[in-house]
Amino acid sequence: MKFYSITDAPITIYGLAVKDAGKRQFYKLTEDMLEKMPRYDYLGRRTAGGRVRFVTDATKLVIRMTLACTKEDINIPLSGSAGADVYLGIGQQSRFIGYIAPKEHVQEEISVEKEFDLSGEKEVVTINLPRNDHLLGMEIGVEEDALLEEAPEYTVAEPIIFYGSSITEGGCASRAGNAYTSIVCRWLDADYCNYGFSGSAKGEPVFAEFIAGLENISALVYDYDHNAPTPEHLEETHEAFFKIIRKAKPDLPVLMMSRPDLKDGVEDAAKRVEIIRRTYQNALDAGDKKVWFLDGRSFFGEVGREECTVDGTHPNALGFMRMAEKIYPVLREILLEKN
Repeated sequence: MKFYSITDAPITIYGLAVKDAGKRQFYKLTEDMLEKMPRYDYLGRRTAGGRVRFVTDATKLVIRMTLACTKEDINIPLSGSAGADVYLGIGQQSRFIGYIAPKEHVQEEISVEKEFDLSGEKEVVTINLPRNDHLLGMEIGVEEDALLEEAPEYTVAEPIIFYGSSITEGGCASRAGNAYTSIVCRWLDADYCNYGFSGSAKGEPVFAEFIAGLENISALVYDYDHNAPTPEHLEETHEAFFKIIRKAKPDLPVLMMSRPDLKDGVEDAAKRVEIIRRTYQNALDAGDKKVWFLDGRSFFGEVGREECTVDGTHPNALGFMRMAEKIYPVLREILLEKN
């Protein structure tokens, strides 16, 4: 077998701001933002939303992965918190072939290795990186005589930006590719960055400025109301967050969403939905034609709603699939309209 670090050409890493195999650093946030926002110090060093992508005609694929530790998350199995999963192909024809994850929770560095069978035909391979635990390294192994090429550019090459709560981050998907962000962008064959932060994203102006400063992005989806401690906090921050980004990017498509559950009661949820809807309506009234709104209360549907979460808040695989089925056509419309 011949092994490549995921930072070696022709392998490409998407969705991460820091990609340094030498320092063993793979972070979704820039080091500058980690310094500006200590709140994100641990969460910003996660690889949620990160992907490895390449083309091979190998019949055997070996993945070696090293994590800093595997912190226990009561709501997520190790396949979801510390696992990387593998897909072949692109778009809605993508096929899941398995995952790699440690078999136990440990408080120290841990390495795992797994072999996957491939067809021997040239195919795009996408590896979704772990949500929770910090990645220190990953190597890809194929037979000595196997082809390894750079993957074709995403159909939607300019990334979609997601900003929001632990749900946005992928909690509590049973594996990385089950998060709604991953499902939707896989179906769209779209690059994306996942700025979901468990309990921490609260509509801070500095994060709006960070997004406003990003170049060549295709759309923004934001749904952080789960992390707003009160409806009053959401009201103080939601439209202000949008306006910072809109001032810098007048033509950027923006999808505003509310959370998918009713954990804090119908009245509280209704208040939050109306605050978000008001930001959307005010933009429309001001002549903004690049805004969309989705009421998250509809995401889980009416039948089987109680089966869509792990704990009444965080979606399981069924909940994330139902979210993806509602969000995908809207994002597809947004991207088609843009182009």
